[in-house]
Amino acid sequence: MKVLLAVDGSDYSLVAVESVAGRPWPKNTEVKVITAMEPLFLPTTDTWALPDSYYQELEASAEEKARGAIKAALERIEASETADVKLSSEIKEGQPADVIIGEAEAWGADLIILGSHGYKGWQRLLLGSVSHAVATHAPCSVEIVRQKQEAAK
Repeated sequence: MKVLLAVDGSDYSLVAVESVAGRPWPKNTEVKVITAMEPLFLPTTDTWALPDSYYQELEASAEEKARGAIKAALERIEASETADVKLSSEIKEGQPADVIIGEAEAWGADLIILGSHGYKGWQRLLLGSVSHAVATHAPCSVEIVRQKQEAAK
């Protein structure tokens, strides 16, 4: 079985990591942990341009965040006593939904697991929903893991 685990370092993706780490998988299961680095959107004009070092620092910061997300996921799964899986990882550049769907197709994933931020209404309209796009267009089964909401007291 091939499981594609998409992470972004958020608390929501950590719940998905816990889901993978906390269950026994069939023998010879492979888990590939991926994250997407979104390309920088730099709306500048010739009259107002930032130095090259600014863009390099932004890119380095994004790459550091991506490496951290991957590292945390791998460490948690490796420490698991239940999830005996073969692990690999990759950082890809692009829009998250496109990266996840493209990697699932290219790698031949049987299952995609990712967390959901739970955006609703205007937030979802303005920010989009990666989990919805993946669930709608994925070439395989998709598991969307949600963080449990504490009951109001």
